Amino acid sequence: MEDLSCCPVLCRLTPLLLLIQLLTGGSLEEFSVLGPSDPIVAVLGGDAVLSCRVFPAMNAEDMELRWFRSKFSEAVFIYQNREEQSEQQMGCYAGRASLVRDLLSQGEAAILIRQVQVSDNGLYTCFFRKGDFHKEASLELKLAGVGSAPEMRITGPEEDGVRVLCTVSGWFPKPQVQWRDGSGEKFLAFSDHTQDAEGLFSVEAALVVRDRSVGNVTCSVLNPVLGQEKAMAIFIPEPFFPQASPWKVAFLVSLTVLMLLVLGAGCYIRREHSIKLREMEEKRHLWQAKEEARQTKEKALQDKAELQAQLNWRKDVYLAGWKKAQLYAG
Repeated sequence: MEDLSCCPVLCRLTPLLLLIQLLTGGSLEEFSVLGPSDPIVAVLGGDAVLSCRVFPAMNAEDMELRWFRSKFSEAVFIYQNREEQSEQQMGCYAGRASLVRDLLSQGEAAILIRQVQVSDNGLYTCFFRKGDFHKEASLELKLAGVGSAPEMRITGPEEDGVRVLCTVSGWFPKPQVQWRDGSGEKFLAFSDHTQDAEGLFSVEAALVVRDRSVGNVTCSVLNPVLGQEKAMAIFIPEPFFPQASPWKVAFLVSLTVLMLLVLGAGCYIRREHSIKLREMEEKRHLWQAKEEARQTKEKALQDKAELQAQLNWRKDVYLAGWKKAQLYAG
């Protein structure tokens, strides 16, 4: 059970705060409710104490006290008129939740929950009321349970290695699984988590070991809340690893040679194709140059013929005019 003694610092400050309240006109009925700053950790199947205190410290025996979950109506425990009120209490807490009265007169109140289970994990609110004034505070209950030790077995050859299986059950919250070899080096592996009706986790983790010299492999399971770990190691004899058959080696060699031939043929084909493209491009440029030269020559001949025709026409016109002038002169 947790120590419910009053914090010495708060007790020394209480008279000063009361004086300040009186000087500022504040009511002595006003107070704050303080809960634990850190989550309360409890082990599954054990007991958990959820405590809160009023500040400044004052007698809480005549107050209404209530602990509830996410809703005000989801009462875990109710204390009113100096006795327990069970009418609004959730059925799952009946007989399991009780009030710790030791320091109630000093403003500290706590409830004891027996045989905590996974459904008790999570957030709570403690509520204090005096007359028309009330305050509340939140607190968190973190439950943890360490389940079975790892069970390991070799399930057979797989992917040129040996498959090893590690299983655990009854853990909460979800545990962390880690594989290591004999020298402590970690393996990367995947695990499958399932949760049963009671909320407890089971884990099945598989690892394929391909290194024949690894020897031992260890499966360790860690509870992240408690920091507790359980581990198991298994030795893998070398004969368990699949042997490399001659036909497989020959096949791999043939496959490698074939791939090299295919790559070589591909390079040759690409080179020949490039040469042909280059030759075709050169032929195209040569044909284009010849075509341009032919067109230039045809244009020059055409221009020459047109010029000769023009000269012949002018000559004929000149001779005709000269003959006509001779006739007039005679």
